[in-house]
Amino acid sequence: MATKKIFPSKSSGSLTPWLGIATIVILLDQISKITITRTLQLGEERVITSFFNLVLAYNKGAAFSFLHTSSGWQRYLFTAIGIGAAAYIIVLLKKHGGQRMFAWSMSLILGGAIGNVIDRLMYGHVVDFLDFHHDALGHFPAFNIADSAICIGAGLFILDELRRVHR
Repeated sequence: MATKKIFPSKSSGSLTPWLGIATIVILLDQISKITITRTLQLGEERVITSFFNLVLAYNKGAAFSFLHTSSGWQRYLFTAIGIGAAAYIIVLLKKHGGQRMFAWSMSLILGGAIGNVIDRLMYGHVVDFLDFHHDALGHFPAFNIADSAICIGAGLFILDELRRVHR
């Protein structure tokens, strides 16, 4: 009796599991953003722990609010970059779907990129709400689930490349 594999073998280029992971990231990201926007007012913060708050913030720029104060053109630039990156990642996943850590990293980045593109298209900004801070260091810029997935994916990508170099 044949068994069904959840993840493809190294020779397989199946996109299904990897697009599934990206879809889960998108759903978690969008559900969390909808929940926060319905729970908090812009700028409102809810203290959760001594180092973590929930806060509703809008980011019209990129990471760390880069170009946040620009006139609005950045919305289209970052949307185009996100769509272009997503298309390229899908090509990479089709070609290298059997390389599990690489495909995991690309799937997380893909889901995060699309999650933030959805915000830019629907609202003209990205909804951020996770606020970590430390008394001596201050507040880290607020971020969201999509940003987290992108960072974790980037970390896995770097780890995968380091492993590949040392083989």
